[in-house]
Amino acid sequence: MADNSGMSTLCPSPEQVQIRWNNRFHKLGSAFFSRVMPQGMPDPYWVAKSTGAAALLGLSQSDLAQTPILLALAGNELLPHAQPVASVYSGHQFGQWAGQLGDGRAILVGETQGFEIQLKGCGLTPYSRMGDGRAVLRSSIREFLASEAMAALGIPTTRALSVVGSDLPVRRETMETAAVVARLSPSFIRFGHFEHFASQDQFDELRQLADFVIAHHYPQCAEAHDDQSNVYSRLLACVVERTAQLMAHWQALGFCHGVMNTDNMSILGLTLDYGPFQFMDAFDPQHICNHSDHQGRYAFLRQPDVANWNLFCLGQSLMPLIEDTELALSALQRFKPVFEAQYLALMRAKLGLHKQSTDPSAPTDEKDPVIKLTQNILKLLAQQKVDYTIFWRQLSQAARGESWDRVRDLFVDRAGFDEWLAAYRRHVDAQASATAQHTMLSVNPKFVLRNHLAQQAIAAAQDKDYALLGSLQSVLEHPFDEHPEHEEWAGFPPDWAASISVSCSS
Repeated sequence: MADNSGMSTLCPSPEQVQIRWNNRFHKLGSAFFSRVMPQGMPDPYWVAKSTGAAALLGLSQSDLAQTPILLALAGNELLPHAQPVASVYSGHQFGQWAGQLGDGRAILVGETQGFEIQLKGCGLTPYSRMGDGRAVLRSSIREFLASEAMAALGIPTTRALSVVGSDLPVRRETMETAAVVARLSPSFIRFGHFEHFASQDQFDELRQLADFVIAHHYPQCAEAHDDQSNVYSRLLACVVERTAQLMAHWQALGFCHGVMNTDNMSILGLTLDYGPFQFMDAFDPQHICNHSDHQGRYAFLRQPDVANWNLFCLGQSLMPLIEDTELALSALQRFKPVFEAQYLALMRAKLGLHKQSTDPSAPTDEKDPVIKLTQNILKLLAQQKVDYTIFWRQLSQAARGESWDRVRDLFVDRAGFDEWLAAYRRHVDAQASATAQHTMLSVNPKFVLRNHLAQQAIAAAQDKDYALLGSLQSVLEHPFDEHPEHEEWAGFPPDWAASISVSCSS
């Protein structure tokens, strides 16, 4: 049990919930991780829980109410047979090779039901470098809410099981309090894991890691093929496709990640590591959500290109296994067509259009009107700084028969919008698909996790008032519903929201 110092004997307690561990990653061996023990926190308490994430592990709401689970998710005790480790990886940060990195404040306690459980913020590891291994309540709440909000929006993401807080002081820009967020993923392997072994010329370990990922996450790559490709180029191609699809989701949603280093890129194409992220307010393709990103490397419009660059780093790391440059380039060249196809499919759904021209001689923008409609509306949204989420939601409502005036009122340049609207309605009328217009409300959310909403929930939680956090979580778990009792959360952000600063230290 933990004492008031925050340290722990980490002895399993017999009354704890029993979890059947699989722990496949641990079988890779000591080259891939270091065994560590979480450092507990004094007097931990619940801040937030996700019953949806718990269900993925076969845990019930009553399971989450148990004190042994609280202590385990705080890092104060181990669940029976858990095997805590921190993994080693390397990576490029802001485009520069950073060398060896690793889980500096995240500890993998085990895998169950096909999901690895990581505790983020429970103390030092061999890879903490100059850090303290801790996470603060502020950043933990942001990651928890973002993970569950993205899942509800249908975006590939890691999940968040809980936030456990403590009054243990932690210094960032100011003195804050500690917290641990428990997060879930089928795997936390990153591009940086492959970069690490390739950069060290540890080719046996590189092959072992690739074979592990293929066996457990991309078994289709090991199937017999008639072409001249090999299993490792097929792995690269699969990762390229998933990453391209993820980028399309981000861009269609208006989501900014903020720190797309190669060590923050999931080998499974999941949104990973919620630090200085932001859901777009006023649409600005040049928007930089990370105040540490002084050069704008990770600006919103650059995210697909950065992902592509990161994939080339992964491809370079896999070259000792692929060996054939043409095969590697062929896999990497899949990014652009997959991204464009997925993005257009998502924008088509957002616009409520479902048909393409069957005339092969038609110009590209006439064959698929979504291309020109999307380009033109994004240009208008950017020029007039129109709120991205509100526009798409109000467009959905108007397409279903409500007044167009509310949409027009979002634009100062009414004439410019009216011109676009006339073209849009021509295509809507030509397709005459009530079903497509109806489904617009199921793809254009009413609620996203805006920075000011997260900040309000954090401020209340810092005073140990978790009611707002719980209500916001409930709404974000059903972002397409109306929730009339929380209408203000779907409105324009207040002026002070523009002053919220989020950086890598978050």
